[in-house]
Amino acid sequence: MKTDFDPSELEFEFFRGSGPGGQHRNTTDSGVRLRHLPTGLVTQATESRSQLRNRDTALQRLAELLERRNHVEKKRHATKVPRGERERRIQAKKQRSARKRQRSVTGDE
Repeated sequence: MKTDFDPSELEFEFFRGSGPGGQHRNTTDSGVRLRHLPTGLVTQATESRSQLRNRDTALQRLAELLERRNHVEKKRHATKVPRGERERRIQAKKQRSARKRQRSVTGDE
């Protein structure tokens, strides 16, 4: 996972994190919002009271987002149903058909 970005591609914004954590969290700008300028992707982290730890978390999230965004799915190839499986399916259909035929009322009665 790539976590070393060109500093000119990143824009950091620091803000006061809300929620539990007491006065330490409420008095420091420990929340980090990170914007990747070339793609416009934005991540943020406010879990920790440490701005440095939140910055690392935001960078990791950005790396995961970029990796997910650049992932190319493999092309799926159609495969042929094996002969044995095809025969089992046909046999099961025949059995089901015979069972249903036995349930029906005959017209002779």
